Amino acid sequence: MIQDRRFALAFRSGSFLFAVAGILKQIGVFSGSVSFGAFMYYTILSNLLAAALFAVLTARTARGLREGTRGGAGWYPRLGMICAVDLLVTLIVFWVLLAPQQDVSAGYLWTFENIAVHTVTPLLCLLDYIFFAEARTLKYRDVYYVCIFPICYVIFTVAAGLAGYVYGYEGILSSAFSSQINLVPVRFPYFFLDFDRLGMMAAVYIGGILIFFLLLGHGIFLIDRKVRKPGL
Repeated sequence: MIQDRRFALAFRSGSFLFAVAGILKQIGVFSGSVSFGAFMYYTILSNLLAAALFAVLTARTARGLREGTRGGAGWYPRLGMICAVDLLVTLIVFWVLLAPQQDVSAGYLWTFENIAVHTVTPLLCLLDYIFFAEARTLKYRDVYYVCIFPICYVIFTVAAGLAGYVYGYEGILSSAFSSQINLVPVRFPYFFLDFDRLGMMAAVYIGGILIFFLLLGHGIFLIDRKVRKPGL
């Protein structure tokens, strides 16, 4: 654990500004065409969670500096662990499940906004936990708290889709023997949540991803208990 609160303040304030910049660029603020529909995606909402975490930690670290420049800065370790796991899933799911479906020639994969929200901000959350969280402060029940945010997101998106929210339209051939294309509304943000096309198989995907959340949470918990040392 790093004991320099000046470094902690610089790291956390810089991480906050970076996370906010990534969100603003992703939703189109700097291009003048803001897409509020971006807030329907887990990526943006999880990055907002990260920005909120860094804002809280920055303010708390600034107050901690009044007590001295040397000392622990591992405030709210449970929240830090939860955010680290929730953002790591953003990184892993995007690069493993979603990126292979992207058109590489379009160039989006390597843009600042994509790398920021899907890679750098998640890693900053993990590094903050590694650098500053006091070892062996986690409780076993904290592992299951990592599922609260994704479960709320699934409930939100499924409710929005059933209520008629549309992310866009997809062209589908009317039949195998016709060239006519019908536009079908896409009511769910990700293919693995698409109950319209997958039916109850989407629930299997959701269950598998939640298990992945728990595996990551258990991994961090075991590392916290077995590998990390208090005061290091």
